[in-house]
Amino acid sequence: MKISGQCLCGTVRYRGETEPQFQGKCYCTDCRKTSAAGHAAMMGFAADAIRITGELKEFHSKADSGASVTRAFCPTCGTGICSRNDRMPGLIFLRASTLDDPGLFAPQMIVWAARAPAWDPVNPGVPAFAERPTGM
Repeated sequence: MKISGQCLCGTVRYRGETEPQFQGKCYCTDCRKTSAAGHAAMMGFAADAIRITGELKEFHSKADSGASVTRAFCPTCGTGICSRNDRMPGLIFLRASTLDDPGLFAPQMIVWAARAPAWDPVNPGVPAFAERPTGM
């Protein structure tokens, strides 16, 4: 799969030709806040298969799972581009909302479904975990 995307202002871009290792939606508090929506939609790829151009600013935090998460965003327009989780080394999680072709995103799972707000319900057709799968 050819993958590409960019931030709102176009300063940060990414490209790759690889298959996602997984695609999912997360309703955890951090993802809701950083996405400014009811959930964050993301695709996990081998980090070395994705090339990002442009300057990124990073924010580090401890997730509800206890993992250390680094979220990267465009310092000009604020668009969240990607994140990394210390419990999943070698992976980069691209925000599906930044895809040039949003039709490439097809969620395979939902995590932290118990935290979904009533106004952004969990799709019953996608496997969901109340919190997170073991090991994440």
